[in-house]
Amino acid sequence: MTERIFRDPPDTAVLTTRSLIRDGAWIAYVSHDADDGGWQFHDGSSERPSVEEAAVVSLRSVVLRDGSLTALVDRPEGWRAWRDGPDAPWQRSKIPSGGQTGPAD
Repeated sequence: MTERIFRDPPDTAVLTTRSLIRDGAWIAYVSHDADDGGWQFHDGSSERPSVEEAAVVSLRSVVLRDGSLTALVDRPEGWRAWRDGPDAPWQRSKIPSGGQTGPAD
């Protein structure tokens, strides 16, 4: 990714989990947080990731790993997206005011 696709620079630090980096899990959930504008990329685990499982990587590395993320470039801060499988379409919604950052219930 040599050109900017997201509004953020390609070298922007984003949060993810070690399972995505280490184990090659597919990305099931993305949030663009309203409080700090940060991006989070998570696998399909039903458990909330622990601090020990957290990893910081570049936005570029995540997009290179999963090109379907380019469908989410227009997500403003305060929005999330999720999908049921690695080839499933992304679903989107605003993050509820309570700050729930997991997939929609």
